[in-house]
Amino acid sequence: MSNALHYGSGVFEGIRAYNTPEGPAVFRLDDHMTRLKASARAYAIPMRHTPEELAEVCLELLRVNELESAYIRPLVFYGLGSTGLNPAGSEVHTFMAAFELGRYLGEEGIKRGIRAMVSSWRRISHNSFIPTAKGSGQYLNSILAKQEALRAGYEEALMLNESGSVSEGSGMNIFLVTNGVAHTPPVASGILEGITRNSVAELLRVEGVEVRETEIARGNLYTADEVFLTGTAAEVTPVREIDDRPVGSGEPGPVTRLAQDRFHAVVAGKVPEYRHWLSYV
Repeated sequence: MSNALHYGSGVFEGIRAYNTPEGPAVFRLDDHMTRLKASARAYAIPMRHTPEELAEVCLELLRVNELESAYIRPLVFYGLGSTGLNPAGSEVHTFMAAFELGRYLGEEGIKRGIRAMVSSWRRISHNSFIPTAKGSGQYLNSILAKQEALRAGYEEALMLNESGSVSEGSGMNIFLVTNGVAHTPPVASGILEGITRNSVAELLRVEGVEVRETEIARGNLYTADEVFLTGTAAEVTPVREIDDRPVGSGEPGPVTRLAQDRFHAVVAGKVPEYRHWLSYV
């Protein structure tokens, strides 16, 4: 009878911990907990714990379970109390789980790239939900798109917004590379402002790659030289084919490989300049 089970009245995060030479380290832990708080505020869910408290709980969870690498899922949600659409009478609960997780889209996907399709389902809009928050119930939209893609024989779905512009994948952000310039949709296109997205954009800019936030038309997907997806679970995953059309040469391109190499080096603790992005267990 938890309100969140019936109506999706919760907010959550997806966080990764990586094994490094100095032990397990959580990638951008404080940023994730800050976003969790922001999501709760957006949906008017009163949090009982501060981001700082939740960050320490996360580290303790990894210590107790002796996990060297893990996917971490904190969830703040309405429990028992209200059986109607007003959850105000329900108690707010918080839990956190940690478990081992390999490549979300498979090792082969990381190496060679995945096949994707443009979904018939449109990404939730700012008029109906809060795309910038990670609200539990709104992910039914992503489930519909993901299931459609899998049934059609693809690994992933790409979603357009209500105006027909490219928004994001079923649960990850998207980058297109054309003539060496990386493009990614802005928040106005209905995306979740991903932490991995922002990290990869910064890493590419440091390497001299121009990164632009700009509205992307569906047709740009078919003419791009490279396409890749970013997310906590997906990390940096190349897309080699969209709607049965090869992306570029059909192989991951140089900007995609650069993004992968730099991101994996940072999360593995091999780049001292970005040590502040890691919280060591």
